[in-house]
Amino acid sequence: MLTRKQHELIRFIQQRLEESGVSPSFEEMKEALDLKSKSGVHRLISALEERGFIRRLPNRARALEVLRQPEDVTPAAAARPAATPSTADVIASLRAASRPAPSPANDVIEIPLHGKIAAGTPIEALEMHATLPVPAALLGAGEHYALEVSGDSMVEAGILDGDYALIRRTDSARDGEIVVALVRGEEATLKYLRRENGMVRLDPANAAYDPQFYRPAEVQVQGKLAGLLRRYH
Repeated sequence: MLTRKQHELIRFIQQRLEESGVSPSFEEMKEALDLKSKSGVHRLISALEERGFIRRLPNRARALEVLRQPEDVTPAAAARPAATPSTADVIASLRAASRPAPSPANDVIEIPLHGKIAAGTPIEALEMHATLPVPAALLGAGEHYALEVSGDSMVEAGILDGDYALIRRTDSARDGEIVVALVRGEEATLKYLRRENGMVRLDPANAAYDPQFYRPAEVQVQGKLAGLLRRYH
């Protein structure tokens, strides 16, 4: 037997799937059920998943699927030939008082994966070869791409060999920001950007490496670090 909140959640998910074909975001479910945090939604979904009522679809945005309904709940289309006041009341009560829905917090976005970039000595700039699924919550506004980090020159900034650097495309940056710098039009590197005495200085975050100095015309900013993904094996 489901709890009241579990019952409300599965009804809300089913209604959204029937209306739009897309399950609601965790934020929308939190608001609809009047919960204080999304951790409560996670607990409800985990309980429903364990009991075989729903399942999560990996690597897809808003990836929830209703497998079966409680015995006293039927899909809206089968339960009535036309809308009734009681059903309308239920839908209205489960939605968040006509407020605009916030951006989904459980979306997954595919961004271009351009290959490896050296966090030590610059390497040849790489073209796009694949995509990488990234939680939307890790990204802000703008266009993004990913690079696999190779080397250890940024370890003191918490950027390790094998990490995926999430980069927001931009051609400008302030001093002290971590950037993807294209050097002399052919080599790309991940470094702190600083300007000094009319030169561009690319600083590592490892005392074993020396800063690199270039003329401004030799360095083109191709993006700024927006986040990191790390896989544990």
